[in-house]
Formats: sequence, C-alpha cells, structure tokens
Amino acid sequence: ASVHKKERVYVTLNGYRNDDFKPYVFVSDDFGKNWKNIAKGLPDHPVNVIREDPENENILYLGNDNGVFVSFDRGASWQAMDNAIPKVAVHDLVIQEPAGDLVVGTHGRSIYVTNINHLQKYDEVKDKAIAIFDLNDIRYNNYWGNSFSKWLKPVEPEFMISFYSAKAKPVTISITDKAGVLLNSINYEAAKGFNSVTYDLSFSEKRLKSYKKKHAKAEIEKKKNGKYYLPKGEYKVKIGDQEQSFKIK
Repeated sequence: ASVHKKERVYVTLNGYRNDDFKPYVFVSDDFGKNWKNIAKGLPDHPVNVIREDPENENILYLGNDNGVFVSFDRGASWQAMDNAIPKVAVHDLVIQEPAGDLVVGTHGRSIYVTNINHLQKYDEVKDKAIAIFDLNDIRYNNYWGNSFSKWLKPVEPEFMISFYSAKAKPVTISITDKAGVLLNSINYEAAKGFNSVTYDLSFSEKRLKSYKKKHAKAEIEKKKNGKYYLPKGEYKVKIGDQEQSFKIK
C-alpha cells in the first residue's frame, strides 16, 4: 500500500512454479478496481518484492531472481542497481527511514545495504548538468597517515564526494580552502547519473606550496605515509560551476 496516496497499491506476482518467468508488476490508483502493468523493461525473472520510496512517490525499488531494480518514474522504466552486488535472487527489501538505507535480503547470498538519500533527490537534480550533493563534515584525526603498528596500513581518511552528472564525461573535482586557494584536484570519468568519489583529504605536492604562501603560520606535518593532510578548517568542493562546502573539525 502506498504511503503517499491512500487509493494506490502495488502488487507483484510470479508464475515460476508453472515455468512462467515473466515479470508481473501492477499498480492501482483506485483501491484495486483497475490495474496498470508497470513491468515494461524488466528482464524475464520472477519478481519477489516491490517497495515504494517513503520520501519520493515516483521512486520504486524492486527485487527479482536476478537482483535489484529502481524506477524513477513510478514504473514507466527500470534500471538495474548492480554496482557491487551479485546477480542473485532478492527476496526482500526494507527501507530504514532514519538512516536512509535500503536493506537487500538475498536468497543465500547475505544482506546488502546501500544509502538512498541521493536517489531520493533525483527530481531535484535530473535537469542539471552537474549537481553536487551535500557534503558531511569530518573530524580531524592526528593518526591520519600514521600506523598503529608496522604490520598495519596507515590510517587514511575516506571523504565521500557524491554528485549527479547528466552525461558520461570527464570532470575535474577541485578542492579549495575558504579563500579559494586550490589544494588538490581529481580527474574523474563521470558516469551518466549518480557518482561517488573517495578523497583522502590530502594536499597535492604542488598545491601545498601555494597554501603555505597564503597561510604562513600553518603547521602542516608530513606523515609517515609521505602525505600532507588538510588541517582543521572550512573547504569547498567544485565541479564546473557547482560547489559545496564542508568542514574538518
């Protein structure tokens, strides 16, 4: 049953016990009096579960015997969510609303979790060439670049930069301080749609010198892994003419 419209209900059926592997997915907007087939574009695999997004009524999540699929237009079209998840039978989907996580229960191949906060904003970004999503602040750690033991790898921060691109194309992700001094840049082959890039919060060697010219009193220590990390402060991530701010606290 829909959480957005009381007259709306979704249903999935399967006929695999009769050697029928067609996808059967339907929606009704009049309490079940009339039904519309919304399975177009799905592969011939039995469908086990469908879930409506609690924030965006246009987004649907579906699990069949070959993985997870998402629709951004209430079932008019479907796309596979197949990054880092094997093609296995998905028997249940649960949305943890406070965390914004989609929990995927498979048949004998463990449980997978992915965050859907950015997917829920599809309607806001779909007509933009580039859109950078809000960035989370991060707490500075003196152990960045150092190791607790000679047998362990150095501790390195993983700062996630997520953005939407209307086209598949190469982009340059620039990291600047509040004054606009370029500190690092990442060349990335953006896919059409949603992208995530991990940044280690380090200076490039070239940009460290520029930073020290502007901030002569700044103490930037070279870590054991040979890297220099951004100190506490406010920074910006830029892609083209789009930008978002974050803080290292």
